[in-house]
Amino acid sequence: MTVRTVTARGMRAGVLATVVAVAAGLLAGGPDGRAAQDPPVQAAPAAAALAPAADCDVTKSAPPAEDPNGSAIRRIRQRGSLVVGVDQNSFNWGYRNPRTGRIEGFDIDLAHAIAASVLGDPERITFRTVPTARRIDAIKNGEVDLITRTMTITCDRLKEVAFSVPYFRTGQQVVVPRAAKVPSLAAAFKGRRACVAAQSSSEAELKRDARGTSAVRVVENQLDCLVLMQLGQVDTTLTDGALAAAQAAQDPTVQVLDESISDAYMGVAVNRAAPDLVAWVNQVLAEYRSGGGWQRSYARWLAPTMGASTAPYLP
Repeated sequence: MTVRTVTARGMRAGVLATVVAVAAGLLAGGPDGRAAQDPPVQAAPAAAALAPAADCDVTKSAPPAEDPNGSAIRRIRQRGSLVVGVDQNSFNWGYRNPRTGRIEGFDIDLAHAIAASVLGDPERITFRTVPTARRIDAIKNGEVDLITRTMTITCDRLKEVAFSVPYFRTGQQVVVPRAAKVPSLAAAFKGRRACVAAQSSSEAELKRDARGTSAVRVVENQLDCLVLMQLGQVDTTLTDGALAAAQAAQDPTVQVLDESISDAYMGVAVNRAAPDLVAWVNQVLAEYRSGGGWQRSYARWLAPTMGASTAPYLP
C-alpha cells in the first residue's frame, strides 16, 4: 500500500482536532515519508461514458456485475494497484493513525474491499489524499480510479461523475461549541458565523438558504471548520452528519445538534467513462453488505459515536 497527497493546503492548528491533521501533514508521503510513484490513471474513452439518470434518482446506479474484460478493470490489473482518492483528516472515516502512520477508517475499509475484489489483495492499493474541493477534478482528470471519501451523491455531481449505489445514509447537521448553549438549528445560524467545506453539499445548502448567517467561511476541508471553531473564528459548522459525529468524537467541547436539514446518500465516485468499474463496485457493495463486511466496519469505526446499527442502507 502506498500513499500520495494530491494537495496539502489546510490549517494545522488547534487542540484535539489536529492530532489527526498534524499526523497527516507530517506523514503525507506515506509511512516512509515518500510519495508514491505510480503512473497517472488513464480514463476510458469518452464514447463509453455513462449518462446521468434523466430522473436524477440518486439511489440508482449500474446493475452489479464483474466484467474482467472491461477496459477500466483491465487497466487497473495491468497497473497492479487500485488508485483511490481518500481523506486523511476525517476521524473514523479516513484518517491517518498517528501511532502507525496508516490511513484507516470506514471509507478505507471499503477501499480495501474493492482492491481485494479487483486485484485479489486488499493491500494492492495506492491512496491519494484529496481535499473536498478537488474530489470531482481528481476523478475527471484521471488522478484516481475512484473516490471513497464521504462523498454525497447529488444531481449536480451526477452530471460530472458516476456513482455507485449508496453505501451510507446521512444528512446535513450542525456542530456548535457546547459553551454556546445553542437551543435549536435555527438559532445555530441566525446572526452567527458559519463554516463549510468548499464544494461540499453543506456549502451548496447555505448558498441556497443562508439561514440568517452573518457570514459564511469556506475552507478546504471540513476539519478546518473545527479548528476555526476552537480558535473562536466561527460559531457554527454545517457538515455531513457522519462527519459531524466524528468532529464531536475528536473534541468533547463541541456537540452535534439533533436536528437534520435533509437526507443524503454517500456513494463511491467513479469516472463516467468507466461503466465497468461502476458495475464492479456495485457488486462489491452487494457482497460487502451480505457478507457482513459493512456491519463489521460500522461496529469498529462508527458505532461508538453514531450508535449501534443492525440495518445498513440497502438501495
